[in-house]
Formats: sequence, C-alpha cells, structure tokens
Amino acid sequence: MSRYPELTVALTAAVRSAAAEQDVGIACSGGLDSGLVAALAKQCARSVTLYTCGTARAFDVVAARDLAERLRLPWVHVPLSNGNVESSIRELIASSGTGDPFTISYELPLFGVCRAAKEPIILSGQGADEYFMGCAKFVGCSDSDYAVLVREGVDRLLRVSVPCERRIANHYSRKMCYPYLDPAVTAAVGALDPTLLRPADLDSRKAVLKETAVDLGYPFLAERRKKASQYGSGATDLIRAAARERGMMFNEYIATLYDDVMQNDPHRERGAVINARIDPVVKAEAERLLAT
Repeated sequence: MSRYPELTVALTAAVRSAAAEQDVGIACSGGLDSGLVAALAKQCARSVTLYTCGTARAFDVVAARDLAERLRLPWVHVPLSNGNVESSIRELIASSGTGDPFTISYELPLFGVCRAAKEPIILSGQGADEYFMGCAKFVGCSDSDYAVLVREGVDRLLRVSVPCERRIANHYSRKMCYPYLDPAVTAAVGALDPTLLRPADLDSRKAVLKETAVDLGYPFLAERRKKASQYGSGATDLIRAAARERGMMFNEYIATLYDDVMQNDPHRERGAVINARIDPVVKAEAERLLAT
C-alpha cells in the first residue's frame, strides 16, 4: 500500500503519458530520480534506452551502468573527454544560446544525450531535487533561508534550466518530458505536509520520493546515491582543465567560447543569464533592505 497514493498515481500517470507505446530515451545519471522514471517507463513504453554522458570513469557513468543491469535495460555511454569537451561546449552554446558557465557545465551531459539518442522522446529526472528537497543546501539552514532557497531553486529550474534543455532538444528534433514537473505531480507534492519534505540531514533528503520508490516496488532505487550533474559526469573537471590549458579561469574560458560562437548573433544575452547565479539568500536580503 502506498504511503502517498495521490503522488504515486500522478507520477505513474505522468510517465505513462510521455512513454506509453513509444520508443524513449532516458537521460540517466544512475540515481533515484532518473532511475524511477526509467523503471516506470519500462512498464509502458515500446522500448527504453538509458543514456549517460560523462567521462569513462565518472561517478554517473559507473552508477548508470550498474542501474541498467539492475533494471535490465539497454544502456549507452556518451563519452565526454578532453578531446571533445570544447567542441561540445561550442555546439551546446550554438544550440541553446546560453553563455552562463554554471548552466553550460550542468547541461553538458543532457546536451550529449540529446545529440546521441536515437529516440524522439527523452525523459528526464529534472525537478526531483527542487520539489522533493534533494539539494544539500536545504540541510541545516534557517527557516527563512530555507524558504528562499526552495523558491529560488524552482524559479531557476523553470526559468533557466528547462528552457535551455528544450532548446537543446529542439535543435536535435527531440522532445523533452519531465514527469516530476507534471502539474498533477507537483500538486500532489504541494498537498503534502511540508515537514515530510524538509530534510533533517543529508541522508533524509528526498525521503518522500525514496518511500514512493519503495512503495512502487523498487526499494533498491531508494538506496542510490548521486552527485550534481556537472560533477557526477566529470564535466566541470574537463572544463577546468581545458581552461588551464589556455591559461584562463573557468568563467573566462566559457566567455571566450561564447563570444566566438555567438559573434554574429545580435540577440546574445550572456550577461543576463549569469546574473541569475547570484546567491538567492543574499539577493532576497538585498531586496528586503531596498524595499524598506
């Protein structure tokens, strides 16, 4: 029996709506979020293939290979290396128009998946961290800071990350689907007691989603560990190494590539996106002081 029946029904229906009788790819990090989406998609899709973009020994690559074996699903490693990282960044910039260094390092794995996938539909685990409180920054902060971090996390997800990913997917004629962002799923999460969602420590992050995975018959998914995309894939380390080779700082290197790729685009907006990376707690306090 499910502990969160409305959520279980909504999440299952969201995956089914995207994947039923379709050939789908899963942007897979090997963790709980994408793993549960993959498991549910396997129940209804015509075919499911897991894709993981990262360096050969990256945390996500190792984890996703293991997960594919556990779920008995085909898995494709999309290599990210010193030899292709700069060309990949250039193509990501051209396809998405973004010049924000954080966004580029975070979205590079998804870019690789969209470019490599054979399926027209890509399912993502995006949104689980923001709605089920999976980020380490949610642990140990004050009530006021927690409220700001939660709000700003969802805002950046919907305003920056998802639009960027959709532009990338459209560039490769793929359709991105986000089961955790389905309105029925977010409504079911919003109806829960907020204290169930707020993590008391690092191990209790995404407790509700872990329990949902158990209730759906996938207890091993609740035990999966994950790093942030840019670290779990090895993307950040590769970009830093490429920047050092040019004698540049990380941000300077990305800015140089952006300016080179977008030099003939009159609509480039590198600075506007970078501004979104201001610390949300500091930003909220500054806005409060300016309003008084």
